[in-house]
Amino acid sequence: MSLSGDGGSSRERDEPGLIRVVPGAGSAGMTGPGATAPRQFAFTTRAHVAVDDVTGESIGLDDVDTRVGWLLDLIAAAGTELVARVWHPVTFDVLAAGLDHQDRRLPVHGHVAAARLGWNPHYPDGVYVPSRVTRVVTAQVVATLRTLAFRDAAIAALSERFDPATGTLAAPTEPGDWVPLGFARGVRRQILARARRTDSGALAGRLRITDIQGPPQTNAMARLSAADRQLAQITVTGDELVLTVKLPTCPAPAGRAQWRRVRLTATIPAHLHGRAITDWHLPTLALDRKGLLWRCAATDLVPDCELGSATVAVGVDWSPSTLGAAAITTETPEGLSSDFRGFTYDDRGLGTKLARLQTEGQMLHRKAARLTQLATNAEPEVRARLEEKIAVLNEHRTAVGVKRGRINRELGFHFARQVTDYATAAGAQVIAVEDLSTLETRGHGRVNNNRAAQSARRKAVTSLAHTAGGVGIAVVSVPARGSSALCPGCDAPLARPGGYHSAWCSGCRVGGNRDHVAGVNLAKRALLGKGKVTRRQGQLPAIRVAEHAPVRPSRGKTSPTPSRPRHRRVRRSLPTVTPRAGVTPNRYVPAPQASVWDTVKPTPPQDDAGSRDTRTSPTNATPVVDSMRST
Repeated sequence: MSLSGDGGSSRERDEPGLIRVVPGAGSAGMTGPGATAPRQFAFTTRAHVAVDDVTGESIGLDDVDTRVGWLLDLIAAAGTELVARVWHPVTFDVLAAGLDHQDRRLPVHGHVAAARLGWNPHYPDGVYVPSRVTRVVTAQVVATLRTLAFRDAAIAALSERFDPATGTLAAPTEPGDWVPLGFARGVRRQILARARRTDSGALAGRLRITDIQGPPQTNAMARLSAADRQLAQITVTGDELVLTVKLPTCPAPAGRAQWRRVRLTATIPAHLHGRAITDWHLPTLALDRKGLLWRCAATDLVPDCELGSATVAVGVDWSPSTLGAAAITTETPEGLSSDFRGFTYDDRGLGTKLARLQTEGQMLHRKAARLTQLATNAEPEVRARLEEKIAVLNEHRTAVGVKRGRINRELGFHFARQVTDYATAAGAQVIAVEDLSTLETRGHGRVNNNRAAQSARRKAVTSLAHTAGGVGIAVVSVPARGSSALCPGCDAPLARPGGYHSAWCSGCRVGGNRDHVAGVNLAKRALLGKGKVTRRQGQLPAIRVAEHAPVRPSRGKTSPTPSRPRHRRVRRSLPTVTPRAGVTPNRYVPAPQASVWDTVKPTPPQDDAGSRDTRTSPTNATPVVDSMRST
């Protein structure tokens, strides 16, 4: 099976930024019950076998990591040089307009657009690089610049609204000038930092992204999807992926003979076995602490999500105390109804662990920054010792960040699995989540605000969209403003009789947990706006306007009861495992008895066989008791 297929669907671009997916032939083109649609997802894997494609000789994985590192160094150096060369305002003007110098529309593919604009990377003298590697470089550079084009437009609009006298930003006058508050604060800090660097004091005027920040560094990775079979190709053999890629044999190859094909074999992850996968796409190669990492993508067929016929919706509210909570709203001929009973996610203590790791990382950062200041004017010998300590602190901080990333991924997928099971049990067709671009944590103190802002909400949304899409449930984003402050029935402000986590409406006589009430509001907005969904490339389907309709409380319980894991029975008997030789076993010392009366136990009935964990009973205490009474 090759990777070059289109996955059973074709895309037509209706207007800039919007994409319409047109199903192709086969089961993906069906409509109605049982219809399927193609979906792309990502996974990671690692190679366990490497051989030379020409001679068939085995190659060590360490040698493969070295050769891949040479390839990534060439890509990163050429990409950084190209970005620095085109780091001008005219570059972002061209990308924002989407037209080349001859007023022709720029192609979607990055390497084709770069060739149209004449953006060619430069390599060191005497170094030969295949043209397909140049495609990879230009594709990554154009993708980065297209992402920064939005930031350039926002910075230009915000700089015009900046007041030099007060150092504040004026309120936007046009709806298109609105940007997230966190983004606006970051731009304001950049403008003030530029004034301090230049010592000019002139802050007024239109600024561009090239005025307040330098060109970014290109990441050391190789997106092989921009190339063709001359550089890389992938096939599937049983439960293994076989990637054939051309790698250099030295850091500075001088000709084609120093680029040789290597065949890498990796195992398909177990959770993908049995999936209806139609295409395996070329991976992105990167190096981490464990060696070569494949960031792969594939296309599979999942049940089609029909938003227009949705009658049951689940609303997910992000909570500062836990990752999220969910509640259900049902649409009936009589209107919207809900039992106002929700489901609160239990993170199994991972949130507390993340908070501890975050505090540790911040402490390491502050200590490294302080030592850096001390090393600036220190003696050479002292500076060398301080730099060694700084290197150790940075290494520990990186390890803490890697551990936080693993926990966030586990937390996101566990949350997605719990919410998907809850929606499936309720028969929901859509899950509504708060729009993260309009969500900002504030009012809970500096520490709690920082912890909530760094929670894995974006990871949880991505995991939820993937997990729910596998069972045919659509995930849409809805406006977050007022979801936990307004009553779902009368749209009036809610009271807080029991504190922050409680909500009560005296007019509708409904209330409960604040997060559950917010979930009802979010699910209501998804059902009312299901006919006005905006779809953008690379984003969730979104509902931009929050409509209101009364939600009446249902008399009975309509939401499912979440399943809770049963605790395993703990055996209190002594372990029977033979201790290992040379290891001192743990000594199990029984607690001292408070008095002799504690050893007196009632005689069990004749038909009671007792527990199979019953220990050998100690000496009968009755004679001791009689002797004490006789004295």
